[in-house]
Amino acid sequence: MLQIDPEKVAKIVEQARVFDAKEGLSDPDSGSNSADDGMIDILEDAANDATYDELMECIRGLDEDEQIDLVALAWIGRGTYDVSEWEEAVAEARRVHNNRTAEYLTSLPKLGDYLEEGLCALENAEAAQPDGKD
Repeated sequence: MLQIDPEKVAKIVEQARVFDAKEGLSDPDSGSNSADDGMIDILEDAANDATYDELMECIRGLDEDEQIDLVALAWIGRGTYDVSEWEEAVAEARRVHNNRTAEYLTSLPKLGDYLEEGLCALENAEAAQPDGKD
């Protein structure tokens, strides 16, 4: 069923969660030591932070089928489609696929959660199959 390795999805989930945790600068003139401010600055989205670029690069580095599955997983995870509608989700993701998939996915506010929930739902559905087949 799945054209993308679950390990790749797990890596993207991790990167997406780091990206989602970023917030605007709360102390733009901070000159303190990170240990002094409880390491809070690490959550700030600074101009020189590569978190977004790394996530975009990871998604863009996937082949077309992997990107399509990633979009379908996100849709399953956020409830746009039910796991029983996997084939329909993949067909729609294929229909709308373009060269802006990374931008679309990173615009989803809970991308990491959606991908993880979609992957878990799909794995659970596959495990429930009596003969392990689609």
